[in-house]
Amino acid sequence: MRQLLKVLHLKRATYYDRLKRNEKPDKYARLKNEIKKIFVQSKQTYGYRRIQLCTERDGFKASPDTILKLMNEMGIRPNMYSRHTSKYRSYKGKVGEVAPNILNQRFNATQPLSVLHTDVTQVRLTNQKWAYISAIIDEASRSVLAVKISAHPDKKLIKATLNSLKPKLPDDTFPILHSDQGWQYQIKSYRHKLHKMHIIQSMSRKGNCHDNAPIESWFNLLKRECLYRHSLKSLTSLRRLVARYVKWFNTERITLIHGGLTPAEYCQKMLVA
Repeated sequence: MRQLLKVLHLKRATYYDRLKRNEKPDKYARLKNEIKKIFVQSKQTYGYRRIQLCTERDGFKASPDTILKLMNEMGIRPNMYSRHTSKYRSYKGKVGEVAPNILNQRFNATQPLSVLHTDVTQVRLTNQKWAYISAIIDEASRSVLAVKISAHPDKKLIKATLNSLKPKLPDDTFPILHSDQGWQYQIKSYRHKLHKMHIIQSMSRKGNCHDNAPIESWFNLLKRECLYRHSLKSLTSLRRLVARYVKWFNTERITLIHGGLTPAEYCQKMLVA
């Protein structure tokens, strides 16, 4: 032992002190296991703030700083994939009627189904062809209400998205639906369908993506948390992947802006309020 301590340049007291410390049970053992479990369940997307909210809900008392420290010790970091792709641009000039910008970047809705956002984005399949995703989300709850996918960004895709939304709107709701000035949203048939569904149309200013920030943000999450992790081989596999993500997003993925509630939990909370 004396020779070993000499080689290690350690005093005997220091050696035994370190040995004693190593033998101590880890007071954070249960919390660390909980952090690992939550991280896996989040599809490796949660950072320390959302993990802290989850641990708090499960009865653990730990500050965000403690969670961050433990995650760093365990080498846990959220995996958010990034990839440069060209942006789909649907603006073709004034081909119909441009609705007023009712929202004007006031994204402060609290009541579900009062303000909705819609847009189309594109993703490239492994065969180098483009696929187009049309979606409608609820501003207040962040719920994804409708998603349709097609090989073509045409009016048929937009109509199918509205048809998917229709059963989710109670008869006594008159929501605002905000979009950009894409040609599909200007044409008469689209505006007529909105009128029949008692939906008030709102549009962004030309070329201003910040006017429709909520759905731009959701498309970004969809791609970074889901699509960029996979090889998108066909429309069928893409539809399956997006459907699974939407279900998880609506019912399991918590949001910081709602204090750790999922979109579904927020809707339920507002329903009984």
